[in-house]
Amino acid sequence: MNFILADGNYREHLLPFTFTRPVADIRIGILTIREKWQHLLKCEVSALTEDYLSEKFPMVTAEVNTIINASFLPNQHFIDALVSLELHEALVVNDEIIAYVTNNPKALFDENNFKKITFDHTLITVKNTWDIFSKNAEALQADFDMITTGRQSAPISDTNRVIAPENVFIEEGASVEHSILNATEGPIYLGEDSLVMEGNMIRGAFALCNNAVVKMGAKVYGATTIGPYSKICGEVNNSVIFGYSSKGHDGYLGNAVLGEWCNIGADSNNSNLKNNYAKVRLWNYATEGFDHTGLQFCGLMMGDHSKTAINTMLNTGTVVGVNVNVYTPGFPRNFVPSFSWGGASGFSTYMPKKAFDAAKVMMARRGVEFDEMEAKILNHVFEVTKKWRKY
Repeated sequence: MNFILADGNYREHLLPFTFTRPVADIRIGILTIREKWQHLLKCEVSALTEDYLSEKFPMVTAEVNTIINASFLPNQHFIDALVSLELHEALVVNDEIIAYVTNNPKALFDENNFKKITFDHTLITVKNTWDIFSKNAEALQADFDMITTGRQSAPISDTNRVIAPENVFIEEGASVEHSILNATEGPIYLGEDSLVMEGNMIRGAFALCNNAVVKMGAKVYGATTIGPYSKICGEVNNSVIFGYSSKGHDGYLGNAVLGEWCNIGADSNNSNLKNNYAKVRLWNYATEGFDHTGLQFCGLMMGDHSKTAINTMLNTGTVVGVNVNVYTPGFPRNFVPSFSWGGASGFSTYMPKKAFDAAKVMMARRGVEFDEMEAKILNHVFEVTKKWRKY
């Protein structure tokens, strides 16, 4: 059977992260959504996404295809229901189609052509940007159980102080010395070839993915995920970093999500709580307004290739797009459109050529090439985000 993860109806609600990737490649918990499905299904899974992303993220089709709404995370109940679906059957949760089987994955879904089957189990959903951090504890525990059950952790060095060691799992090649690991409130997972330097204090739930680094003297609170090849230091609380990004110095990052290839300058801080303790509203590209999150704590949403200078301050509930440079003193607005350059005193357009030159250098440092495919995607993002750059 061929499985395809479709962006579904929530893609625009998950911008700026889905400007540069399908919904399937959002990281929450330890793994991306696509990786979760592949682990459980034990096969490759492709994505049905926007045309401009399809060269980098191609869809694989077959005679019979199971289309899955990527905003609904897998569990064993979901898998069991999927594999029992037959052609022209659809799985439904609360009147919402979450999967269906078809010969033509590119055709618009017409419910009149499908027999509906009710699915009555609870699923973790990613329908808004703030779901990524607010549901990270639940997703991280699920991933931890899935990845580690029946396996033996590498030994934990006795230079560390470990609380609830049964909830700590260290992959081969990972290193942690002279640190405090407290896994009483959630698991701690250290991926292959990851590094926790000396003098760190980490509370679960926490995931450090492959080749990622916690520099010396960090204070990390759960539920936090640091994606592959990323670096953190300072104070980090309930945040998700997709990968290849750096918050390598002191400063606070809380209730936040960073995409890939981001860099947070030294002593940069984001606020995650309003002075009047009111619930936070956050920019939503789908509604083109500030939506109620229902959360009292909500910090920074930052798209790929964006950066802050040293001593940058970001207000509660700030959304930063793709390829943004924030560098002037004071609090910038709490919605910064993609390809913007500036800060509290104003912004100008960050032209693609200049942005691409910086991306080439940054990516080359990690052994990754900035190629024509990446340039095409980002050029498309530049064009479709023009309407929000009203300086």
